[in-house]
Amino acid sequence: MKNISTKLVPWSLALAAWGSSMAYAAQDLPGGPAVNQLNLHPPVTRIAVEQHWLHWMMLIICTVIFIGVFGVMFYSIWKHRKSKGAQAANFHESVKVEIAWTIIPFIIVILIALPATKVLVAQKDTTNADLTIKATGYQWKWGYDYLTGEGAGLSYISTLDTAQRQMSNSGDVSQAPVDYLFKVDNPLVVPVGKKVRVITTANDVIHSFMVPAFGIKQDTIPGFVRDTWFKAEKTGDYYGQCAELCGKEHAYMPIHVKVLSTQDYTAWVEAEQKKLAAKADDPNKVWVLADLLARGEKVYASNCAACHQANGKGAGPIKPLDGSAVVLGPTADMMHAVLEGRANGAMPAWKQLSDTDLAAVVTFAKNHWSNKTGQLVQPAQFVAARGGKFPEGGGSAAPAAAPEAPPAAAPEAAPAPQAIAPKAGPYQVFFDTGKSALDDAAQAEVKKAAEYWRAHKDEKIALSGFVDATGSADKNAELAKERAQAVAKLLTDSGIAADRIEMRKPQTLTAGSDGADKQARRVDIVAAQ
Repeated sequence: MKNISTKLVPWSLALAAWGSSMAYAAQDLPGGPAVNQLNLHPPVTRIAVEQHWLHWMMLIICTVIFIGVFGVMFYSIWKHRKSKGAQAANFHESVKVEIAWTIIPFIIVILIALPATKVLVAQKDTTNADLTIKATGYQWKWGYDYLTGEGAGLSYISTLDTAQRQMSNSGDVSQAPVDYLFKVDNPLVVPVGKKVRVITTANDVIHSFMVPAFGIKQDTIPGFVRDTWFKAEKTGDYYGQCAELCGKEHAYMPIHVKVLSTQDYTAWVEAEQKKLAAKADDPNKVWVLADLLARGEKVYASNCAACHQANGKGAGPIKPLDGSAVVLGPTADMMHAVLEGRANGAMPAWKQLSDTDLAAVVTFAKNHWSNKTGQLVQPAQFVAARGGKFPEGGGSAAPAAAPEAPPAAAPEAAPAPQAIAPKAGPYQVFFDTGKSALDDAAQAEVKKAAEYWRAHKDEKIALSGFVDATGSADKNAELAKERAQAVAKLLTDSGIAADRIEMRKPQTLTAGSDGADKQARRVDIVAAQ
């Protein structure tokens, strides 16, 4: 007995510790979920109040119907049971019963439909908004752009607090705060008593913008724009989450809305505008390696480490950056990756970051962990890349990026790159808006690509079409297909075997969806991986 009790003590202590940690972690969050919450969130908007009323009204109606139907059924079974000698009646057609069970349900449906329709119509009335904010879903964070109203021009990314993410990864939540997995670095800030229109879209996969206290839930779909609205009637902090399963980090993209008084909101906007002005970078500034690495480390921690890991090793299907051929290869390859994404959105595009941040994070990845390329990318190169001009060859940064490089190179080595005219790509073929015909410049680019691949007969070619988000998805996909087919035909006419050409699924670029973005009107010719 003594041995048994001795063995049970550690287990009992461990169970008690686990129970205490769980009890500590499970706490009510004002403005968010509560422990053992059975009802909807306490409403903060008029729409949410109406939703609560509808919820209770329909619950009461359904309960009354349930009690009435089953009450009559059980009464009939008991009153007219066989043991009391009851005899089953045999009759056909009762006009009164037919009328009753037609009219009564009709009245019930009307009683439910009228107030429900009123609320549904009000939910979709996004007109006359005081403030318009675009909420963009990313894997796995939210981007907020203030489009109209006080604060117009502000833009930032909202990411789960790094310390809470690390706590989740460790598995030790004994010291979890009340806002565990809801704390973000940059909450969405809005004024009280103002109608806020929220335009939703997504950069990669379907997400869903949901804040229960406001009574809003709107899917965010790549290439599409939806909208919803709310008017918070109380100041405070309110929480929501992505309500659409969007990948392995789905649980780590909370929504934190901070509702301020009118005066406090004005003060916040002024402060943020000053910060924005102070942080504004000159894209033509030439950075030194040490400064870019320091900034790049911060950008990587905020945006990249969640997937690629702090050690750059990746995890599961997420490819590592440490020792990556893309990172170690031509600068242009990695610039394409961060600006456009990869693998049909599995690696999202990061166009929303500034040119300086993009240059910094690319430089950081190329010179961190075991990657010691010495390559330096300047913001000006990303400015040019957004316009369709990427570094030629891509093996190193522009001369301004590394002023010490020319002395290190032998004078006779400079002409060497010029001797190899064809390169491995990517070759970019651009089209006029809505067109699939190849102009002279496009034909010349295709022929340059054909020249390279005629000399490399063992390599296959991949054609990737890009379109913007204007028009229907079907028309966009067909246009991208026609453009890729035009490129493929010219390649075959130039001596490339058709079986060497791989047609990839078209990609939609939401940036520049007005059709003005040259990058959304192109076909890339690259080596098939």
